[in-house]
Amino acid sequence: MRYRFSFAAIFLSVLAIGAGLLVATAQQAGRAAEGEYQWNLPRGFPKPLVPADNLMSGVKVELGRYLFYDKRLSGNSTESCGTCHEQDLAFTDGKARAMGSTGELHPRGSMSLVNVAYAAVLTWSDPNERSLEHQALGPMFNKQPVELGTNEDDLISTIRSDPKYSKMFAVAFPQDSDPFTIDDVTKAIAAFERTIIAGNSPYDRYHYGGVPDAISESAKRGEVLFFSQSLSCFRCHSGFNFSDATTFEGHTLDKVPFHNTGLYNLSREFSYPSDNLGTYEHTSIPLDVGKFKVPTLRNIAITAPYMHDGSAKTLGEVLDHYAAGGRAITRGADIGDGSRNPNKDPLVHGFALTRENRADLIAFLNSLTDPGILHNSQFDDPWRR
Repeated sequence: MRYRFSFAAIFLSVLAIGAGLLVATAQQAGRAAEGEYQWNLPRGFPKPLVPADNLMSGVKVELGRYLFYDKRLSGNSTESCGTCHEQDLAFTDGKARAMGSTGELHPRGSMSLVNVAYAAVLTWSDPNERSLEHQALGPMFNKQPVELGTNEDDLISTIRSDPKYSKMFAVAFPQDSDPFTIDDVTKAIAAFERTIIAGNSPYDRYHYGGVPDAISESAKRGEVLFFSQSLSCFRCHSGFNFSDATTFEGHTLDKVPFHNTGLYNLSREFSYPSDNLGTYEHTSIPLDVGKFKVPTLRNIAITAPYMHDGSAKTLGEVLDHYAAGGRAITRGADIGDGSRNPNKDPLVHGFALTRENRADLIAFLNSLTDPGILHNSQFDDPWRR
């Protein structure tokens, strides 16, 4: 029997074999990288908790960065995750209340994603939302309020038809025969979000880097006040992440604390506005009205306005609120003395604050800013390049 081969057939066969080898090599690289991620954590920072079914890898993180900034993941292609979590604003949006892709105003502000890898719970008030992978579903598919406003079929169609994603998903999830799933989308986004870690502030250089003049004398006095028993700021804003809602490898919280800080005291059915009832919305326990998560103070100087609804415009207003033991609203629909809220946390007891004290505390809070997180190219929008 005679065999006849055309040059074209041989050439195409070689190409096919080569392509197969490239894919196999890429998949092997993905498998090798899975679970061997190098965190390069700041000094004093523990290793974040990572789900066993979503181990970290560099290729997965990079895919997550592309997805995080991809506006095609919204129903009208106008917004991405990065729209409400801007890098130069410490992954917030500078608004009192977030706005979705359809223009719908949300009841709460966008939380900073700085050090979200260490967040024991996610969102302002849901005690059950503990997974970044699961939390990502909300912004994508929520109907009330609309955030990205997409649907599963359109999202999958978008990523499946993109040549760049075809390669990236295959390498990031080599164990999946079809990686174009919502599950893998949220896993990649969560992996990227876990890398947004800030821990190189002047305060860190002062405490962990042995640089005595890294912060001002005013900030040093502010630190003393912050950790004093009379002010007790540290009781809620505790640990390396300055939040009592913090978890990490080897340390988990069965029950995450939430606090009513006396921001409102309405003389209506509820003491807080009906669209912001805190953990009560999830527990229906009357004592939970007005209780919200304690956010990290890392990069806090960049994330104004403050409180869950953006009702405090400056750090000075925040300090005045706590010094008074709650906020007194004397005009308008929300009139009431928050210091008398029956659900208010006893830690919010008020304290004397001189003008110098106030300036020193603000200097201390400013010293918690890690400017590198605001400009590091590994966190920026890859679609702009």
